[in-house]
Parts: sequence; structure tokens; C-alpha cells
Amino acid sequence: MKGEAAIVIEELTKSFTRGPAVIDVLKGVRLEAYDGEGIAVMGASGSGKSTLLHLLGGLERPDSGRIFYKDRDICRMSDKEIALFRNTRIGFVFQFHFLLPEFTALENVMIPAMVHAKKSDAIRLRATDLLETVGLKDRMEHKPGELSGGEQQRVAIARALMMSPEVLLADEPTGDLDPVTGTKVIELLTQLKESMGVTMVVVTHNMDLAQAMDRVLVLKGGHLEPYAP
Repeated sequence: MKGEAAIVIEELTKSFTRGPAVIDVLKGVRLEAYDGEGIAVMGASGSGKSTLLHLLGGLERPDSGRIFYKDRDICRMSDKEIALFRNTRIGFVFQFHFLLPEFTALENVMIPAMVHAKKSDAIRLRATDLLETVGLKDRMEHKPGELSGGEQQRVAIARALMMSPEVLLADEPTGDLDPVTGTKVIELLTQLKESMGVTMVVVTHNMDLAQAMDRVLVLKGGHLEPYAP
């Protein structure tokens, strides 16, 4: 899959200090992800997969290197700029759903748009459409505690898509689900990628999810490499 690059990573490095030791997690990572492409990132626990995803989402800052979304380098943005960029251009799905328990599924999906105080009718309509898209038409008024794990994850996916992001970042989205429910989430992510044309970067240990993407890469020794079965 080629076309315009949605994300370009140049020589990304990141290290952490633990006591007297300095641990180099990323050692010059490079990547180009194209519009509408799905990329799976695999690797051993502790290899830096989640760190890479957090850097891509502007949740952490690299030690060096650059991350471009089209022509914008998020590494050079202020904290305020990157917070706005993250809310409007990037969607996040995590292993755990992080839904607000006191709100309904519909209200949870609406939250990202409420930050910008848009018209509530438009927000509600958008959230309703997204919940219908992920198969929760009849569960919109249920609170997270009344939903299954798979249903909660689908709410989280709908929330991630609320602002029509160009890129969806997912960290172990099936990691907390049983195999049957995980398969349904994989099918949903695949359908959304194809129907919405959103670029996806998915960190996972789930080979079925990885193989549903267009490319599979492995983070090893601080570098991204093509997956070799």
C-alpha cells in the first residue's frame, strides 16, 4: 500500500533511568505509515511497543528524532498544541477501556467532542451513528457496568473515532478479552479501517489481529524490523 504518508518517524530514540542504570528502549526507530494503512507492531514484553505508541500519540516526548503527521512535527509542538492535536487528529484505544462509569455509553462517546463545546445535537447524532456502526444500537443508554467487556471495548473504539481522526492508535485492544470476543473486535477494527480509511497503528501480541493489518513489524533491539515467520 502506497500513497501519501500519514505518519513519518525519523530516528526516534527514548531511554529511561532506573536507579543508576540508563535503559535505551528505542534506538533510532524509523517508520512510514501511509493513508489508510494498518500496521501491527509486535515484540517481546518490555521491548518498547507501548512507549512507541505513547510517543506517536504525543503522550510522551522522545529524547531525539521527529514524528511527522503529514507536514506537522509533533515533537516541536508545545504541550498545549499537542493536546489539541491529539484530541482532534488522533484516536486512542487501550487494552483497558477507561470508560467513565457514571456515564452511559452514548455520553462516554460524546466526551471528546464536548471538550470543544460544539452543538450538543450534532455531538449526540455523531455519537449515535458511531455506536450504531460498532453494533451497539440497543446499548447506548447502558452504563459501562451493564456492558460486557467486548461491548465496553466497542464503546471505547467509537469514542476514539468521535473526532474523525486521521490516525487510530491501539495498544493491545484485544488483550483483556476472551478469544471469541477478541475475534469480534478484530473484525470490527478491520471493517472500520476499510470503511473509514483511517490509518491504524496497533500494538499487539495477538497474531490474528496482527495478520488482519496490512503490515506486521517487530520491535526488537530498539529498532523496527519486518516480521519474519
